[in-house]
Amino acid sequence: MDFSSLMIQVLNGFDLILILILVAIGLVIIYGLMEVINIAHGEFFLLGAYTVVIAQQWGLHFWIGMILSLIVVGFIGLAIEFLCIRRLYERPLDTILATWGISIGIKQFIIIVCGPAGQVVHTPFAASVIFLGIEYPVYRLFTMAASIAVITLTLYIFLRTDFGLQARAVIANRNMSSVLGINTRKMYRTTFIFGSALAGLAGGIMSPLMSVDPQMGLGYLVPAFLAIILGGVGSLYGVLWGGSIIGGADSIFSYLISPVGAQIIVFSIAVVLIRLRPQGILGKKS
Repeated sequence: MDFSSLMIQVLNGFDLILILILVAIGLVIIYGLMEVINIAHGEFFLLGAYTVVIAQQWGLHFWIGMILSLIVVGFIGLAIEFLCIRRLYERPLDTILATWGISIGIKQFIIIVCGPAGQVVHTPFAASVIFLGIEYPVYRLFTMAASIAVITLTLYIFLRTDFGLQARAVIANRNMSSVLGINTRKMYRTTFIFGSALAGLAGGIMSPLMSVDPQMGLGYLVPAFLAIILGGVGSLYGVLWGGSIIGGADSIFSYLISPVGAQIIVFSIAVVLIRLRPQGILGKKS
């Protein structure tokens, strides 16, 4: 293994880790606040990517499509929360079945509208640059920078603002928060929209780097759930640890062995860590 190949793999792994964290952080926000196990979160990622595809087919620039992926999926999250999720609060097992049905419906809708075949999104940056002594695509560097910026902004909002303080209060004790004047219903709705929009944005960012097809969401949903469980359910900082472990291990072993072998090893690592620390790395014992 020469230095160039090693550095490219390290950078690709770092890119995967950041996107995985971006997807998982939306999941952990929704579950931590609302206790909604959102099986359709991968389809929000899918919808973000297809928003860019449709924008491209309409002749719109990639950047407009990426912004639309955030807005469109946010509005779809609002509609799903209003029509379905709000009736299932404090019923986490029921949300599994409901969001699973939503997931199937979204995929079938995409197949009807766009077809089952994979779609290609043209990257806005076709050039490469010399980075750390190797030639590396500019767009991958952009995905890293954009992911870091969005993750940092999300952590700031939920850990350093009044909105974040109210959200954490609802997580700690929703009944007491309601008594103190916090509109928990509005907080739930806002949080679900926020988490959905993050997944849509992640899909929009990743759309030029992968084949956009109706099954692409599952490839990020399962690792995102693993990242949350390993990091600690309900812990924003825990997602950073969980995403780094899952994404890093998958990237390393995919290169050394094969993608299938990497998934076996990643699941094995997850099982061992969960057995040793069921509450997650930064989770609290209940």
